Amino acid sequence: MSAHPTESDRAIPYVARNLTEPSDLLEAIRKRRGGDLLNLDRMLLHSPPFARGWNAFLGAVRTELALEPKLMELAICVVAVLNRADYEFNQHAPLFQSAGGNKEQVQALRDPDIAATSVIFLPVERAAISLTIAMTFEIEVPVETLQTLKGFLPGNRELVELIGTIAAYNMVSRFLVATGVTPE
Repeated sequence: MSAHPTESDRAIPYVARNLTEPSDLLEAIRKRRGGDLLNLDRMLLHSPPFARGWNAFLGAVRTELALEPKLMELAICVVAVLNRADYEFNQHAPLFQSAGGNKEQVQALRDPDIAATSVIFLPVERAAISLTIAMTFEIEVPVETLQTLKGFLPGNRELVELIGTIAAYNMVSRFLVATGVTPE
């Protein structure tokens, strides 16, 4: 995965941790994060309108979907590896484990092509890994991949939410990598 720039190398510095304005936005972000601003937030806050939209959108993705959390976190981890977004992987691998994944699976996700065929993942998880690889690298998804997932998921809502999560976290990873956001 990518090297981390030092603060002096950073083209765009983080905003200060003790930022106080816009107070309503900072309160909403801190509430969603459990009190702290992440480095990602400190980068986004250079543009309050962008940070506001990001917080609302990703807050909904994180907390309002019917998609099984383990499947969501698995897809996010795969996106992170494919896009070399260390920060994203470091944030979401523990969430994948909390949702029912294990350390062996986390390790296997570091090579998504192999993980997509590994028996340590359920068939629905292997299909989700394949979908994530296709969406991230090819953009167009083979119909067979979508049909396979439709056979595993309870309905179209969950399939749309999985596709939307993969798309959203491709956006997140690209932002993280381009701006050089580093782990806290």
